[in-house]
Amino acid sequence: METILNVKNVSKTYQGAGQLLTVLNDVNFSVEAGSTVSIVGPSGSGKTTLLGLCAGLDRSSKGSVELNNIKLDQLSEDERAQVRNRYVGFIFQNFQLLPTLTALENVMVPLELRGEKNVRARSMALLDKVGLHNRMHHYPAQLSGGEQQRVSLARAFANNPKILFADEPTGNLDVETSDKVIKLLFDLNQEAGTTLIIVTHNLELASQTKRIIRIKGGHLVADELN
Repeated sequence: METILNVKNVSKTYQGAGQLLTVLNDVNFSVEAGSTVSIVGPSGSGKTTLLGLCAGLDRSSKGSVELNNIKLDQLSEDERAQVRNRYVGFIFQNFQLLPTLTALENVMVPLELRGEKNVRARSMALLDKVGLHNRMHHYPAQLSGGEQQRVSLARAFANNPKILFADEPTGNLDVETSDKVIKLLFDLNQEAGTTLIIVTHNLELASQTKRIIRIKGGHLVADELN
């Protein structure tokens, strides 16, 4: 199998109040293309920091991250943004939709940034897939949390990403809405053949991925197949 993500000896330290704070310490793992992985651990264990490094949102202090055979550590911020735009999809706990754009316009943004064709039709089809055909001209403030997360799902899959990072995707949703969003996420992911990496506190959600990586105090403490 092709490896889509390779994390080698990755550490992340921050300078704070006259001392170094180590958030991640010598983390190693690789992910096969098309697989589903959860990263779990207590609050402050370094999960979200690790996700940011894997996705090229930030740079490691030591070690290297290779995404789709591209070494992210050697790239400038602009070059990393180009890699994300081409290969990466994101789903966040707080949805991160643009409040001044409708649901449809939010999904169109990544496609327009890439200069794609048939942007409107493709975005409408994606919103249809997530069951929001009747809500596409509503603004985020007019949508429920579950609807907003479904818009962000459609947006995440819009550019046919090779890898999708979801940071606590159900963190702001009630149980029933969570279940619906999770089912949609896995269905869309399977259909697209995308690699899915989820950071979550929700062990029920984690149990639905094929592999669980456990982080504690910045260290990788377990890596199990489900």
